[in-house]
Amino acid sequence: MNLSLSHVRTLVAEVPLHAKLAYCLVRDERVPAAPKVAVVGALGLIVSPLDLPAWIPVIGELDMLALGILAVKTFVDACPDEVVAEHREAIRTRTSVWDHDRRAGFEVARDGLGRLVQNWRSRLPKAG
Repeated sequence: MNLSLSHVRTLVAEVPLHAKLAYCLVRDERVPAAPKVAVVGALGLIVSPLDLPAWIPVIGELDMLALGILAVKTFVDACPDEVVAEHREAIRTRTSVWDHDRRAGFEVARDGLGRLVQNWRSRLPKAG
């Protein structure tokens, strides 16, 4: 496999797209359970506090990035092609499950922050 700088740059640039695609595919009931378990397990290993080669400078961090990219790519390749194509189009048009959940999360955060500020203001002594 040729790992030129431009190839690595392309792989890293595609990480956000593949992360969104993996999120949408994990949430899709048409995708079999086995690939879902595999990708969630691999990503769980990445965020796990157990990281034996982390003492190696630079390499310790790159192995987790490589594992994440490989896990997501393998997961996407294991999903039905028509489901992947459908989710890619939804991501392109910003109508995907990812976009919906992100908007809903921002909405919840904004509402919660508004309530927090309102609660804080109600506790201030009234001027006058």
